Amino acid sequence: MPAARITVWIFGLTLVAACARPRVADPMPAVRAYAAAAESGDADALYALLSKRSKRDLGRDGTRRLVRETKAELSRSAKALQGANVEVEAVAEVHYADGESAVLDLSDDGVFKVGSADALPAAPRSPAEALGALRKALARRSYQALLRVLSQDTQTALESDWEALVRGLEDPETLDVRVQGDRAEVELSGGHVVKLRRELGVWRIEDLR
Repeated sequence: MPAARITVWIFGLTLVAACARPRVADPMPAVRAYAAAAESGDADALYALLSKRSKRDLGRDGTRRLVRETKAELSRSAKALQGANVEVEAVAEVHYADGESAVLDLSDDGVFKVGSADALPAAPRSPAEALGALRKALARRSYQALLRVLSQDTQTALESDWEALVRGLEDPETLDVRVQGDRAEVELSGGHVVKLRRELGVWRIEDLR
């Protein structure tokens, strides 16, 4: 591992408009203390380094059990953290009353800047964050936000699929629409099948595949 990237999450951050730059405690002492505790397998020392929330979630017994079960991983982590190229990345996460959140990254000049929020592009750091970004995109009914959370291959496949659908519907008057009562079905040139249904005299799309 050429470099270890340590993310320091600062919970409960209060943002205050002020002229002075925000003061952020140096996280390196905590990084070094964690490396030492992880290398020696000192569960009590690791527990002491946890935030109040983590202490509540894990508990002292849970921390000891975790240390016993992950000794090899902790040892590798400690070695990586003791390398010469350790890079510390400070991140603040702000939670809103409606369940949304914003992630702020600490820049090189000591100023927090928006990393992701609402419709801004997100950079999920874990599967859970990626799923959260998917949920937000679906909740906002945002096609562009949805594309941003998809892998490159899935983006390409989805956009190609939509383009084929657009081409197939280019001249709807010439399509061979099979109508049976209040239902209709048409197969497009790209292979898509569109099913329609008449509701109160108005035709609506019922299914698209």
